[in-house]
Amino acid sequence: MTTLAVGVLSEHNSSEHRVALDPSATARIVHSGMAVLVESGSGTDAGFDDHSFAAAGATVTTRADVIAKCDLLASLGFPPDSVTNSLNSGQAVIGLLDPFNNLDAVRGLADRGVILVALELLPRTLSRAQAMDALSSQSSAAGYRAAIVAAESFGRYLPMMITASGTAVPAKVIVIGTGVAGLQAIATTKRLGAVVTGYDVRAASRAEVESLGARFLTSSVAAGTGEGGYARSMTAEEQAAQQQELAAALTAFDIIITTAKVPGRIPPLLVSAQTLSALKSGTVCVDLGASDKGGNVFGSVDGSTHTTVDGVVVVGGGNLAAQLPTSASQMYGRNMSAVIDSLASQGAITVDPTDEIHASIVVSHHGGITSPAVRAALNLPPLGSTDSMKVQVA
Repeated sequence: MTTLAVGVLSEHNSSEHRVALDPSATARIVHSGMAVLVESGSGTDAGFDDHSFAAAGATVTTRADVIAKCDLLASLGFPPDSVTNSLNSGQAVIGLLDPFNNLDAVRGLADRGVILVALELLPRTLSRAQAMDALSSQSSAAGYRAAIVAAESFGRYLPMMITASGTAVPAKVIVIGTGVAGLQAIATTKRLGAVVTGYDVRAASRAEVESLGARFLTSSVAAGTGEGGYARSMTAEEQAAQQQELAAALTAFDIIITTAKVPGRIPPLLVSAQTLSALKSGTVCVDLGASDKGGNVFGSVDGSTHTTVDGVVVVGGGNLAAQLPTSASQMYGRNMSAVIDSLASQGAITVDPTDEIHASIVVSHHGGITSPAVRAALNLPPLGSTDSMKVQVA
């Protein structure tokens, strides 16, 4: 039986310091009977040198060699054209591929027979999917890092400090959105000594927020929970009313951390220009929703920090997990190895559309788009067959 080869490349991005597989995950995959090919230097920014990968059983080689020989490419995001243009039918790419913002590229790769597996489409409410949940693991890293970035950018102590020179009052922090990132940001700012409030339109989030010792604030607008545990999209009227309520509350806080991301869509604006101008000078806003489509905070730019004319610091932090590269890579590697084990445990990539996880995360297979969500985004009709499919990798 031919050994299936898993490839790992450097992300070749100045703002990306993670690697898709760390040496521990590499060792697990090699132990399962697969080969791992790693581009030289790909783990350096995350604290993993070539020797650590070689010691884990990987073959450290060139970028071109990895692309040419791998059957399955482990990736953090959607690979650049320099990679995808070289992929052939039967090769697979697994990662946080953001398919709804890469629809043309997804369709082109599907037409060429490339298998695409998007981890953000994982049905997160399934207990057996938890080990594969890369979106949660990276959100946790981002939430932790957001608290540290906020503390670094804030000009005062976070905790109450009683000194011979006087008493410093604790900083007031509000975290908007209490998913995985938000809860981690709450827990971390709380540990740093701040007085913390968690805000969410889902009233059911109260228990989780209060269990961390934070206060809970919600909206009188009945938004509630949507599909997959996310807050549902609001109507324009609901959003206006919610924003007006939130704006009135935000002026009391010293640090604002926003975490609202909507996969494939423009993130909701939670801190408007008017609200931003009403905040106290020295207030810090860390926007985890920042992206090339906008952010939760008016004027935030992903990967950039600026101070407004009113003295408010705005941090665009859409990829803060990359600033915790060692831990984030280790968590991502565990997620990746679990997904690979699910799809290729028998020495071949096996996609079973009757399996709820496979049906959700496999975007393309057998030369076509198989994900119901991505087919809908491309205005394609639903698939009529759920017959099992198996690709035997040469």
